[in-house]
Amino acid sequence: MDEAAVRDRLRSVEDPELGDDIVSLGLINEITVEGDTVDIDLALGAPYSPTESDIAAEIRRLLEGEGLEPDLSASIPDRDDFETDEQVLPNVKNIIAVASGKGGVGKSTVAVNLAAGLSQLGARVGLFDADIYGPNVPRMVDADEPPMATEDETLVPPEKYGVKLMSMAFLTGKDDPVIWRGPMVHKVITQLTEDVEWGHLDYLVVDLPPGTGDTQLTMLQTMPVTGAVIVTTPQDVALDDARKGLEMFAKHDTVVLGIAENMSTFACPDCGGEHDIFGSGGGEEFAETHDMPFLGSIPLDPAVREGGDGGQPTVLDDDSETGDALRTLTQNVANNTGIVHRQGVSQGRQHDTPSLDQ
Repeated sequence: MDEAAVRDRLRSVEDPELGDDIVSLGLINEITVEGDTVDIDLALGAPYSPTESDIAAEIRRLLEGEGLEPDLSASIPDRDDFETDEQVLPNVKNIIAVASGKGGVGKSTVAVNLAAGLSQLGARVGLFDADIYGPNVPRMVDADEPPMATEDETLVPPEKYGVKLMSMAFLTGKDDPVIWRGPMVHKVITQLTEDVEWGHLDYLVVDLPPGTGDTQLTMLQTMPVTGAVIVTTPQDVALDDARKGLEMFAKHDTVVLGIAENMSTFACPDCGGEHDIFGSGGGEEFAETHDMPFLGSIPLDPAVREGGDGGQPTVLDDDSETGDALRTLTQNVANNTGIVHRQGVSQGRQHDTPSLDQ
């Protein structure tokens, strides 16, 4: 079977999210046939996302059914202005910013569980706690080992749950307040990203501070952010501030991967009833109103607080309904990351930020 015949066979493999076959969508970078071995480079950019894993599995089944041995690889053509010889974090495939318009909505909880969930899927993951003024990620993963320094004065991040960690909390005293103006924030954000031995990562999850201040602007102006997750609660006050975050990312042409609704229905363990303490359905309605993907609802569950205080991400609890909700959110983030890349390739926008349609 030659290249043309293999390509023709691959027309039967559908991309369920883009609604066409992978050949018509232009998701085949290259096909090389040597005997019974077929090397295929695919334009897939979200490692271990369920959808892209299914696409790869379908290709393997198809070609193995033809008596061939498929060898699959994945790469995304350079598609934005960040990808130059001096690109920031060139070995990081995807940078996912987790943001919120206001504090107290569980943004860091979502960031920690997202990172741990992606690692659980099999991805190589880093977690950067960019909340300079209130860094608490190390506590939430029970990490008290500080980063090591190399001879070149770069930092080697500690690991927990398979996730490489970096946080301002590693570099300051436990109770020391951080009182900095904008220029210092810019400097430390740059150092804690560029001067860290992150290695090769599939995803770097960045826990941004709440609001739309200096840290957020620094990240968006200096780093090739793949997309953002906006965390809110169902209540109107949180949704009002979530709109500000949405506008911030829009002004910087950053794709919003979706809206995560935290602290939704509370299932009372005593009475057995469900209580909408912060309202109901606000996050999903917000996503629909703004034509954004809805990533899922996370219940108001004491186990999440206990896991955060005790350093045990709830997403790793296989017997928990809240763990199921967090795993669903993780999968949706990974899938939507893949959509961003595949749309960009399919539409030929190598220097434009693609939109993320539902």
